[in-house]
Amino acid sequence: MNTRKRSTTRKNPGPAAPRKKNRAYPKSGRNPAGKSAEQSRRRPSREADPDRKRFLPTCRADMKARGWDCLDILLISGDAIIDHPAFGVPLLGRLLEASGYRVGIVAQPRWDRPDDVRVMGRPRLFCGISAGCLDSMVAHYTAFRKKRRDDAYTPGGKAGARPNRACIVYSNLVRQAFPGLPIVLGGIEASLRRAVHFDFWTNRIRGSLLLDAKADLILYGMAESSLLETARRFAAGESLQGIPGTVIAAAPPPEAEILPSLEEITAFPPALMQATLAVEQQVQRGRGILAQAHGSRHVVLMPPPPPLSTKELDALYALPFTRDPHPDATSPIPALDMVRWSVTAVRGCGGGCTFCSLSLHQGRRIRSRSRESILREVEGMTRHRAWKGSVSDVGGPTANLWGGRCTANPSTCQRRSCLSPNLCPHFQPAQQAYRDLLRAVRSLRGVKHVRIASGLRHDVALRNPDILRDLTREFVGGQLKIAPEHAVDRVLRLMRKTDFAHFERFLELFSSVNRSAGLDHYIVPYVMSAFPGCTMDDMRQLARWFRRQGWQPRQIQCFIPTPGTVATAMYYAQCDTRGQPIHVARTDRERQDQHAILTGASVFGRRDSST
Repeated sequence: MNTRKRSTTRKNPGPAAPRKKNRAYPKSGRNPAGKSAEQSRRRPSREADPDRKRFLPTCRADMKARGWDCLDILLISGDAIIDHPAFGVPLLGRLLEASGYRVGIVAQPRWDRPDDVRVMGRPRLFCGISAGCLDSMVAHYTAFRKKRRDDAYTPGGKAGARPNRACIVYSNLVRQAFPGLPIVLGGIEASLRRAVHFDFWTNRIRGSLLLDAKADLILYGMAESSLLETARRFAAGESLQGIPGTVIAAAPPPEAEILPSLEEITAFPPALMQATLAVEQQVQRGRGILAQAHGSRHVVLMPPPPPLSTKELDALYALPFTRDPHPDATSPIPALDMVRWSVTAVRGCGGGCTFCSLSLHQGRRIRSRSRESILREVEGMTRHRAWKGSVSDVGGPTANLWGGRCTANPSTCQRRSCLSPNLCPHFQPAQQAYRDLLRAVRSLRGVKHVRIASGLRHDVALRNPDILRDLTREFVGGQLKIAPEHAVDRVLRLMRKTDFAHFERFLELFSSVNRSAGLDHYIVPYVMSAFPGCTMDDMRQLARWFRRQGWQPRQIQCFIPTPGTVATAMYYAQCDTRGQPIHVARTDRERQDQHAILTGASVFGRRDSST
């Protein structure tokens, strides 16, 4: 990072702007806020801050303090640096450091010149690039393509500290700074765009991000083992082909399954559904090589690596995270407040919801840390200088799936979801063990409160009402997040969610526990509008249910067609997973009309009173 303070009021080009060549690099040489680097104010001297030694290097002075003359690996992130295991780039940086590599991080570099990328010199092996914890287009634009006013992963929560299509822009910066240096992409943006995908913001099909960014490799999903193998091969001068969890441009091997090509999907939208389901199946089964043509070139998608074992997860989360923002942050980073005192206890989610990127990124197979590892992490939190006594969450994608396991062979399993349309008999939750874990955390010295912030899978919770009663009485902090998503069973099946009757039974039980215990807890239901297959009548039915409850829905998300998901293939192809036609709200007007039915807002100058 540069020693001068960067402007945080940069203007990103609009959604269609990436088609224009070199839009991210103004000819004036000035940053998008209109200030030259020479006009930016200098930060205090980095060498004078002893607190910096607790973090991975971000400048030459940090390297000098460690006795390094060069880096092995440079990591670039679209997020500010938060040294916490909930953030991908710092976590992978700590893992590489523990494996003996000299690692530095450049966070949110200016994109009008390569100066920030050059600050620590050319790395010996490669540069790893991530757009951050969110796809950069999702970070910048709402479901209605309006610019967001804030960014939780930036100091001060200010929008504009990263470019649109950050992986592409950062790759161009690296090529300017270090010609010929290998580039490896990772994180959610690269994972979800690893194959041909629909881009909502330009309303067109785009090819693999690997080719768009002209990178050497994509590491998709939870990339710890694939990153270490990639680093080892670079250091040994070995070929990068065949690494599990990677995407590479190469001729397809004979055993590869050939996906519909970029050209075929562009010409025939239902082909995107075929390709998307094949990519999903590769992740869920953990086997099979895929290849996809882009003109005369192919990208090859290797199967994912085996999920980390409990022992490996325990070792990963035992690395020396400070749980603090980097000293370079000049104001608070909102994202840290949400997770600082949380514990990631589980990875993966058995739900396999069609709209959720977890099925492509973390996968459907549940991997849990040991009870002992979680307790050690919380004990370490209680010694932190900012600790105030409350654990905000012990969970992950879904809290009450911790400890769950599948007794089936994942390589032969034909299901797309462990939980929908009904709980698979091979999936065995461990809800009593989860309750006992929370009680053990609460009993630790210095811990006053333990809460569940990840939310519960309500259909799983119903399997053991006694455990649900205990969790409600002891670990719900006033409100509990539940995601029924809709009230119409036909729409829920398209989402791969269980029938709405499960949510209604859960609500009855939750209310009964509150009455008997004299509690004032309440449910925060998450619902979605304009999902593929959802009509205006479906939204009116959902609104009528809320009205009967006397509730005003507060957590309403209009469906965003994020790259790579099955629901996005539904949106583009206007068909379900079997190829049957469905209604899709494609225009902004209809999407806003559906959303307004729940919000009660006016609909393009009129109000829908039919609910």
